[in-house]
This record gives sequence, C-alpha cells and structure tokens, in this order.
Amino acid sequence: MTYDLILAGAGLANGLIAWRLRQVRPELKVLCIDSQQSLGGNHTWSFHDGDLTAEQHHWIEPLVVKRWPCYQVHFAEVSRRMDSGYASITSERFAEVITQALGSSLRLGETIAELGPRHVRLASGETLQAQAVIDGRGVQPSRHLVLGQQAFVGQLLRLQQPHGLLGPIIMDARVSQGEGYRFVYVLPFSADTVLVEDTHYVDRHTLSCDQLREHIADYVRWQGWTIAECLREEQGVLPITLAGDFDAFWQQAAGQPLSGLRAGLFHCTTGYSLPHAVRLAQWLEEQTDMDADRLFTGIREHARQQWQAQGFYRLLNRMLFLAGKPQDRWRVMQRFYRLSPALISRFYAGQNHWRDRARILVGKPPVPVDEAVRAALRSSPRQFENPHESS
Repeated sequence: MTYDLILAGAGLANGLIAWRLRQVRPELKVLCIDSQQSLGGNHTWSFHDGDLTAEQHHWIEPLVVKRWPCYQVHFAEVSRRMDSGYASITSERFAEVITQALGSSLRLGETIAELGPRHVRLASGETLQAQAVIDGRGVQPSRHLVLGQQAFVGQLLRLQQPHGLLGPIIMDARVSQGEGYRFVYVLPFSADTVLVEDTHYVDRHTLSCDQLREHIADYVRWQGWTIAECLREEQGVLPITLAGDFDAFWQQAAGQPLSGLRAGLFHCTTGYSLPHAVRLAQWLEEQTDMDADRLFTGIREHARQQWQAQGFYRLLNRMLFLAGKPQDRWRVMQRFYRLSPALISRFYAGQNHWRDRARILVGKPPVPVDEAVRAALRSSPRQFENPHESS
C-alpha cells in the first residue's frame, strides 16, 4: 500500500494532524508511527482562551480535561489574578481519544530506522511508501538556531487535604532564584489533586531531576499542603529561541516536511506549542495535494510566517537571557505582568501589535540599558561567540 501521508512520530503535532484528517478528510490513507507504546508521550499541554479561534476550541474540546476561568501570577512585589480562561490537555486523554479514533492507522512500538520525504524504513526492515512523510519527532539539533532552555520537572500530586486554589498559578516566582529565571507552575485538576512543576529559564540546564523534585517538595510544604501520593511525573527541556537563520535551518531539512518542535513551531518565549500544532493541522486539512515537495514548500512558508511574526519575542528573549544577572531575570517578568490584561493575552497568542510592543519596551527597564541594547542587536547566530545551540 502507498499511503497519502505518513506521520513519523505520534506526539502533539502529528497526533493532532492525524486526528483532524480522520475527522474531515477520512478518504485519505494516513498512517502515524511512533516508537513508544502510547501516543502523546507523558505531557501536559496548556493554552489560553485567546490562543485559539472559536472553531479551534470546538474541535479540540474532546481532548480538554480541565478549564478554568482565571489564573494567578506571583512575584516578590506583584501578585495578580487574571480573569482570562485557561485550559489543559493531558497525554492520557490525548492518547485515549486519538488512539480510538485512528485505529489501525496508528502503529506504536515501531522504531524508525530511516526516513525520507516519501518513505519510512522501520527497524524491522519493512519499508513504507507515501506521497509524503512528515517528520515530527521532536527538536532537531541545529547550529542555525541560538537557544536558551526551559527545563522542568512536574509532579501530579494527590494531597491529604483540599488545596483551596480557584485556578492555576501560571508563575509563582516567590521561590529562590538560581542560574536563571525560576518559577513554580501549579494546575489544580481537582479539589485535592495538583500538578506542581518546577521550571527554570536557563542558558544550560545543569540541575538534576532529584534537585527539582526537592524544590517541588519544598514548595508543597511552603503552601501548607501534605502529599498523599505522587500519581505521575513528567520532565522536559523546551527550546527558547533567541536568534536564528530561518533559511539555513530549513535548508538543513533537505526537502523533508517537518512538524511541531522539529519545524520550529512553538511560541519563542513561553514554549507553548499547542496553538501552533492546531494551526498546522488546520492548514493541512485544506491541502488538496499531499505531494511531499508541495508540503515541504507549504509548511516552510507557514513556518516562515510564524518566524517573522515572532521576531519581537526573540528580541525579548535576548533581553531576558543576555542583559543583567541571571538571578534577576524574574524582574523582567514581574514588570511585564504589571501591564494590561489585554496586552498580556495578546502576548500569549503571539499577536502583539506595534502599540503593545512599544508599551512593553517603554519606561525604565529592569535590566541595564546598555546590556539590553547590545542584546537586542544580536539577531544572527554569527553574532554569538558561544551560541546556545540545541546540540
């Protein structure tokens, strides 16, 4: 059999693509392949109401495990409730819904030995042919991107008593800082169940998972909670883009269609990737020709639009990572969260207009001005003597 489309990797982006095509283009022969035994890995993906259109909210609703009408942020000098909706998808729900929908169009536990734009060769020796193969197997090392890191460990905890939270805590930076910006992220899934995640924006992640687990235990004690049991743990290191050469990055792909983090489709500053994955899935559903060359060109241009739209966020990242002391990075975020709720919502959606951008930059900066200017001007990988590459 020759497939219309093979999706290499069954993470967020490719899982959504396969699921969406099954819904609206059932005539297509689509196969999704992953080496893991379950689709979606071990993750929690979240998003703000303003990140998606009404149509997009509607079709991903079966994947959503929890919605909240508001969230909170805490810093040394600022605590604020934001009356903006927030939602989360867990990998368990993701796997449950999409695995059932895909049926035999999903092959798990299959290691991919080699792939090209129109074929996949499995470790078993079996070769599969398709009009196009999309590679969505996570971040790909590239000397053409300058990256910081968002490293985290999260634990889903059942507490011995109700936690009392009315909504998520997106950032609690009242914790001790270290080699970068550190905060705790809290999602209350039920009255006595919370995901507590210790997160670090750093040049290079050096802390061990055990150290981050200790941070979580310290935070739980500080909140006055008692852990009954740890239900699940997740960990990861997300890319935070400071600068890059878009054309060179995609030339490295050598005609191979890409998706998700591998295609650079994520919010440069927050690392949130679900809105980008939803948009790519909708773009693909509209394609009448699944030819590999056409998909490569189309996805590259789709990614180019996202890259150009996020130039301002890469500038902010350079100011966050390169200006001032690493342990003072929290001051940048504290200042940001003094701004208007509408501006903050547009920031998460990647839709800040020029007035927003001026408002973010105007006034006394929380970092040395000369260092901020130098950081802002370093927009090319060539300008970094010691680039933070994803290698």
